[in-house]
Amino acid sequence: MDNALLEILACPACKGKLHYKKEAQELFCSACRLAYPVKDDIPVMLIEEARQVPADEEV
Repeated sequence: MDNALLEILACPACKGKLHYKKEAQELFCSACRLAYPVKDDIPVMLIEEARQVPADEEV
């Protein structure tokens, strides 16, 4: 994931900062606990495609 791209991306749900989880290939929003998939180095920034991260899952 390109750092310049990561700096300008924001969570579509809350406009919060996203963190890249390389091992999971996801962009994670800690504010609303949504994880957006990254497919072929392209972030899928659709709320319908995001995974709700359970409270007990380590981030």
